[in-house]
Amino acid sequence: MEPAASPIAVVFDLDGLMFNTEELYQDVGGELLRRRGLEFTPDLLDAMMGRPNHVALGMMIEWHGLSDTVQQLAAETEEIFPQILDSRLEPMPGLLDLLTALESAGLPKAIATSSPRRFLDNVLSRFSLQPRFHFTLTAEDVAQGKPHPEIYQKAAANLGLPARQMLVLEDSANGCRAAVAAGAIVVAVPGTHSLHHDFPGVHFIAETLRDPRIYAALGMART
Repeated sequence: MEPAASPIAVVFDLDGLMFNTEELYQDVGGELLRRRGLEFTPDLLDAMMGRPNHVALGMMIEWHGLSDTVQQLAAETEEIFPQILDSRLEPMPGLLDLLTALESAGLPKAIATSSPRRFLDNVLSRFSLQPRFHFTLTAEDVAQGKPHPEIYQKAAANLGLPARQMLVLEDSANGCRAAVAAGAIVVAVPGTHSLHHDFPGVHFIAETLRDPRIYAALGMART
């Protein structure tokens, strides 16, 4: 499927796309449920992936019939997660090279994530990445979370572009559904957690952020 127009801006998802946080979320979810004598199954992970935190935790509660509230699970997550980030957070392969290439080409870039702003700022600050993005959108900036297209519609508006001129990089089915529905050119970059997802409507499925087809779609040569 050929895009109607060449993309002139790039919008990144965060979790599992820029950083290995989907893998870390899985560990946190596993610990939350282990403490309750339960298992974090692949089906539950798939249902939660790409959704705003409060929605994902609500799904966990409903899935297992937990007596906890979303607020209680969120507080417990805040207790578990920092030590995991400190020891295991890593950029995904090819991220830093792609950011540099986009800057050399003068193409604007942004982030649109289902994570809370506090978490986004925490992760970006560890690699001094905040100044490298034109803007960031988080769960607090929209009324409807992914797979609703609102966050990508808002990203296009902030860029001052029609969505068809925006390349979106996403790792999950829910994220790709949101970006496709917004009318963007979408590239799925699944990780081990989402290799089995279906990605209808995407331009192509990349192996990593190093995939030369991403560079080619943006009129850039990969060095």
